[in-house]
Amino acid sequence: MDKNHVTRRMLVLGSLALVATGCSSIGRTIESPIASRTRIDPRYRRQEVAYHGGEAPGTIVVNTEERYLYYVQGGGWAVRYGIGVGEEGRTLKGKATIGRKAEWPSWTPTESMMRRKPHLRQYAGGVSGGLHNPLGASALYLYRGGNDTMFRLHGTNEPWTIGQAVSSGCIRLTNDDIVDLYSRTPVGTPVLII
Repeated sequence: MDKNHVTRRMLVLGSLALVATGCSSIGRTIESPIASRTRIDPRYRRQEVAYHGGEAPGTIVVNTEERYLYYVQGGGWAVRYGIGVGEEGRTLKGKATIGRKAEWPSWTPTESMMRRKPHLRQYAGGVSGGLHNPLGASALYLYRGGNDTMFRLHGTNEPWTIGQAVSSGCIRLTNDDIVDLYSRTPVGTPVLII
């Protein structure tokens, strides 16, 4: 084969490499092959968007009413993620910081969760990390004054719930999106939940 000849196979493999590295255009949906297979409304897919809030770059802003989380990048831009939020009256509001991070975290329902939803008692001993775990691929733990608030930004094994108010108060992202946010977010990152 002539070294200047591009085959269909080379073109396809090169295109797949670009997709795998996350190349995309500003203002367009940032989508991985995994995200494209999840059943969520397209408006909740990760995107770079214009952002004109007053928060410093590196801040996370969670807008529970809009069902979006913004990772402020500066220069008038943010990465916007679709989220699932807490049921009415079960959402943390105000300022917090990322106090801890975990990949494939374990999960144990709180006593109040088990009182509200008795079927969760079967998990009272905890659930190990993995695809079966409701916290998904990663979790960012929200702290105030050095104390764990028991609220999290985390992945989910139920991606179809993105855009809905169904959780016990935590903020859900698709596993693909929480992995992306996790990689951008160091411990100490400020979070504003409105």
